[in-house]
Amino acid sequence: MRPLRHAVARHRPPLPADTGKTVWLFDLDNTLHDCSKGIFSAIDGAMSRAVASSLQLSAQDADVLRKEYWRRYGATVIGMVRHHGIKADTFLHLSHDFDVASLVHSEYGLARKLRRLNGHKILLTNAPTEYARTVLKTLGILHHFDGIWTIEHMALQGRIRPKPSPGLMKQVLARLRVPARRVVLVEDTLRNLKSARQAGMRTVHVYHPGTPFSALHAGRALYVDVRVNSVGRLAGVRPRSCSGSDPIRGLTP
Repeated sequence: MRPLRHAVARHRPPLPADTGKTVWLFDLDNTLHDCSKGIFSAIDGAMSRAVASSLQLSAQDADVLRKEYWRRYGATVIGMVRHHGIKADTFLHLSHDFDVASLVHSEYGLARKLRRLNGHKILLTNAPTEYARTVLKTLGILHHFDGIWTIEHMALQGRIRPKPSPGLMKQVLARLRVPARRVVLVEDTLRNLKSARQAGMRTVHVYHPGTPFSALHAGRALYVDVRVNSVGRLAGVRPRSCSGSDPIRGLTP
């Protein structure tokens, strides 16, 4: 396997100083916005086109390879870098080259609800930075986040390690310099939540009935503290800052 090439993972995301407050790590796609209305299909299409143009493959062969790399590594870009020497920056741009803003949909009053959520908010997404910032701007919530941690920042020992990498979770905690019990991952993907729990974090599963992954979720997994149908459900939570407290008390499991 080849090392990470020409990726901007050398940059470190800005993170807040420890103030004793809860740190909320938010996933992006299908957590802060609903991807089932167009984003998922747009990303799949752009990703397949990026694979096809980068490797001179047919649309069908590119789609097969895209899915294989996503299944094996959790991100198609990893396979493109490791096996074909493709520049990560270039591929990430190509694979998200579509009109993002017109496809973004979220729950009503999301910005107001996030403003009421006590603690630091950091985006932790396997998506690229340019795409993530565009989504947050479109949602009107970019200013609510103290930091943005994207796939460009997810490099360990010269290789991309996105969620659910245990190494990434440990790296996040090391950078935050706060006790794991004060960190809450809010996420729609169970395998990412499982990895966060193994690192000692608290977990909130954002469950969307009717979306592509809903059939995989039968009840609340043991490593999930709380399951909600929308991020807005978190708005009324006022986490205690004292040591050993439950950062998501007030929500019904």
